[in-house]
Amino acid sequence: MLYFGTDIPQVEQRRVTGIGGFFFKAKNPDALKEWYRNHLGVPADQYGWTFWWKDEHGNDGSTQWSVFGDDTKYFIPSEKQFMQNLRVENLDRLIVQLKGEGVTLVGDPETHDYGKFAWILDPEGNKIELWEPVDKAFL
Repeated sequence: MLYFGTDIPQVEQRRVTGIGGFFFKAKNPDALKEWYRNHLGVPADQYGWTFWWKDEHGNDGSTQWSVFGDDTKYFIPSEKQFMQNLRVENLDRLIVQLKGEGVTLVGDPETHDYGKFAWILDPEGNKIELWEPVDKAFL
């Protein structure tokens, strides 16, 4: 793990390994994606835009930018206009740790071909999606 200073203690295990995505609500998602395409060159499709990159070992990685409709239920129980997705190294282990630390879990974890997911709330009510990715599923 890389640090920009010597005052930060080493952690036995990594929890969050990066940003998996940024999701936000819009009144008209299709029109907004079109605006991003026209003015910023963002090639958004129905799911948004996937940024591809390589990790420190040369493995493919991805980060997702997605626009949801104002009426989405996906952000519940948060009432915020946005939700972040954080990439994690070992979701099962992290869930056990977070429960032990009193962190609020939302719903039940899910497993898909492209990774494992769980959701938590921070102290201000922001919903955070935790994702143990299988990036190669998107290739």
